[in-house]
Amino acid sequence: MSSPEEKWLLCPICGAKTRLRLLQRTVLRDFPLFCPKCRQERIINAQNYQIEIIDQPDAKTQC
Repeated sequence: MSSPEEKWLLCPICGAKTRLRLLQRTVLRDFPLFCPKCRQERIINAQNYQIEIIDQPDAKTQC
């Protein structure tokens, strides 16, 4: 089903499989990753199977 050069993209929060697979040559920048298990969305960068979570500041309320 999946070839040896493919890996499932795992949720950085709960570790569950997401619906995406990565190839070694896949590069993601500012990608919104949604996890169907924990139902959270994170912005990530990915390259060479390494995932980096991008910390985005919360929106400030206007007074």
